[in-house]
Amino acid sequence: MPQTGRDRLGELLKRLDGRGYPAYRNLEGSYPFERWTLSIDRVQGDPFAAPSRLSARVTLDATGFPGDTFGGRSREIALRDLIARQFVDACRRIPKESRGSGNSGWIAIERPGQEILDTSAVVLTEGHLEARFTAGLPAYGRRIAGRAAEEMLCVEIPRIVEGSLFFSAYDRDRLHRHVLTCEDACAIRSQLPSLGLVAFVADGAILPRRSGVDDRPMERTRAVPFESPPSLRVRVNTPNSGEVTGMGIREGVTLIVGGGFHGKSTLLFGIERGVYDHVPGDGREFVIARGDAVRIRAEDGRRIEKNDVSPFLTNLPFMADTSEFSTDDVSGSTSQAANILEAMEVGTSLLLIDEDASATNFMIRDHRMQELLHKDLEPITPFIDRVRQIYAEHGVSTILVIGGSGDYFDVADTVVCMAEYRPVDVTGRARSIAEKYRSERRFEGTMAFGPVQQRAPLPGTFDPGRGRRPVKIAIRDRWTIAFGREAIDLSAISQLVHAAQTRAIGFAMLHAVRFMDGATPLRRVIDLMMGDLADKGLDALRPGRHGDLAAFRRQELAAAINRLRTLEVRNLNQRQ
Repeated sequence: MPQTGRDRLGELLKRLDGRGYPAYRNLEGSYPFERWTLSIDRVQGDPFAAPSRLSARVTLDATGFPGDTFGGRSREIALRDLIARQFVDACRRIPKESRGSGNSGWIAIERPGQEILDTSAVVLTEGHLEARFTAGLPAYGRRIAGRAAEEMLCVEIPRIVEGSLFFSAYDRDRLHRHVLTCEDACAIRSQLPSLGLVAFVADGAILPRRSGVDDRPMERTRAVPFESPPSLRVRVNTPNSGEVTGMGIREGVTLIVGGGFHGKSTLLFGIERGVYDHVPGDGREFVIARGDAVRIRAEDGRRIEKNDVSPFLTNLPFMADTSEFSTDDVSGSTSQAANILEAMEVGTSLLLIDEDASATNFMIRDHRMQELLHKDLEPITPFIDRVRQIYAEHGVSTILVIGGSGDYFDVADTVVCMAEYRPVDVTGRARSIAEKYRSERRFEGTMAFGPVQQRAPLPGTFDPGRGRRPVKIAIRDRWTIAFGREAIDLSAISQLVHAAQTRAIGFAMLHAVRFMDGATPLRRVIDLMMGDLADKGLDALRPGRHGDLAAFRRQELAAAINRLRTLEVRNLNQRQ
């Protein structure tokens, strides 16, 4: 009887027992088990280093998953997401007793959150299903613990693989609900433009989260289910759930008003995350936003490079040029202007703004302040005087949480009041108030917003090297990329939902340099970058099998590039 990969691996581990840790590198290679193949792709240098990279590969036919669970892009992504979740659950069932030093005995796969993301943790390729995970090979001190490693590699990992990569391990109803819910969410999102909507919030949605550090839904016994005002209720059709009703937010300018703690920001947060699909039971399965929606906030201290902020900022002291404005330490108001213009530069149809995270002098300048400080002494044109022009000239809508300025009633198409987490359409009342109490403030904008800047990044300003290492790209957490010697701060980019996205963005920045020549606009560079990923997948970003990457949006990639402090651009003056 021929020797199996399990037998070969077990014998090799017995021979390695007690040897120095570097001898583990003899394990690198493939080991065919009964129904699948284990690959040890990279062995860590010592038990305290980053865990070793492994993968399990099985033919798609052998998995037994029905074709209707992965037919179509959204179903495939959802199936792979569920497999990763099942893998995580299977890892939890492995006893966690100590296996020795450092990371000894650790088995893990990139853990999904509440969103369903396209990741490299589980991939479908060339008729195979492959799970990529990490394992801390056991050691005592820096000596190989061969018997513990044999238990881990020959017993525990096979148990995890058998419990996650084969259809027989799944609850059929749960599996189909997962893939069909994702497909329905994608279908709703695709309908929004034709319906004239920028967002949809389904009746019955649970928007509140358990806490600021727990993104799971609030317990239904405490949460108030969302219910659309009758005047804003729309019906959308889905391929699997039939007709779904909810509040449709139309193109244009929408205000969300209400008292403190009544759910204004919670509603906006749900819409902000609506660019992603969510797992069944999240409560936001059918809370959907345009896929290019961008959350905008003030961001004191960030660097901006040759931004044309002249629609919002002119007549600076000392004749500073605001059509190519650069600074290493921008103010809150100017950063908010730059964030809007950068989002428009790479493409968006929806801005999401909460006054709590905004610079007051950017949002509004009331009549009394206008009387005290003449426009000649105030270089900022407030957002209230530009928001309608942005929509009229560029088709970019805005959803704005506002509680402190009724002057915005004059520029709003729709006003929704949140009262005890229940939305009420108060558009008519807001218009009556605006008519009765006419604002005395003066319009401070110009007759047109004007074209949007186009800048070309210079490839020589992207240096990922550090010391002797030609490329050093890593993440410290979800909000920080170490790019060579630079630390890119993404803490204000709230639509990043997973560290695997941040890691992928770091490598995508380097990958995108091949499309830069100092004359190609950033928007086109990102088009080419995203097209390359669509063709080749996340594996195009790094050589080898890596399970720690997740798909990201073009908006977050652009945000990272714009926050690289060494970035230099050429202003093309070819604005659209």
